[in-house]
Amino acid sequence: MAKYDALGPFLKGQSTGEVPVTFSEVENVIGEKLPRSAYVHRPWWSNNPSNSAMTRVWLDAGFRTERVDMAGQKLVFRRIHERSFGEAAPPAYAGPTPPRDNVEKEPRRHPLFGRLKGTFTIDPAWDLTQPAMPEWDEKYGPDPKK
Repeated sequence: MAKYDALGPFLKGQSTGEVPVTFSEVENVIGEKLPRSAYVHRPWWSNNPSNSAMTRVWLDAGFRTERVDMAGQKLVFRRIHERSFGEAAPPAYAGPTPPRDNVEKEPRRHPLFGRLKGTFTIDPAWDLTQPAMPEWDEKYGPDPKK
């Protein structure tokens, strides 16, 4: 049994969607002291699966860490997929989805595309074809392409 494995059954046995714990309560569950980095480095509690063996344990148990309070030495484990009574479990990952040959592909745009639409206006009297900085013509000469 690995050092942090006891945390998985502890979290799976919880009936609530949020499990607030202190660092010392986590140590009681795993039966060992947490490493010093758990007390001084916030990233130790990140939900990156390649972070540490303990991270994989709470992710595999279906939980994420939230509201990590380094000064207060406490955090909250939140259930990733909360289900209501009678709701089926999410399907297991079965590999990549098959290609959809007959579906039209939508153009892919960045989510911020068009976000500024309607946020500013240009005075109709302003001529957008005129140079914005005429002093450049005085300093560098007229545009040779004209």
